[in-house]
Amino acid sequence: MAPNQDTHSKLIGYLLWIFGFLGAHRFYYGKPITGTIWFFTLGLLFIGWLIDLFLIPAMDREADLRFEEGEVSYNISWILLTFLGVFGIHRMYMGKWITGIIYLLTGGLFLVGVLYDFWTMNDQISTRNREIASGL
Repeated sequence: MAPNQDTHSKLIGYLLWIFGFLGAHRFYYGKPITGTIWFFTLGLLFIGWLIDLFLIPAMDREADLRFEEGEVSYNISWILLTFLGVFGIHRMYMGKWITGIIYLLTGGLFLVGVLYDFWTMNDQISTRNREIASGL
């Protein structure tokens, strides 16, 4: 890991926080369990969502340390997933053309694929960045 690695953005985190009562920012920072809890409880009845306003800088630092920097941008991938996930654009951006087209034709594989991507997107990007760096 590079000493000044910046895989995630506080700005994107705060933009997703606006939708945070649905857990978007928590998924972005690699916290799928609490993201799912926020989704089903409206951000712990908006209380947890409001507290997260102050926790985002710490979540950003943790994500920067945890995930692999590289050619595929976490920020672009997450924006595409959050707003266009059912069209598979985020998968095409990562070079996963076949599953991207499948998502496009099936509404994000009937939304189950989009939920899967919310849970695993950061790891998918880290893996893809390692593959690109090693020439695969």
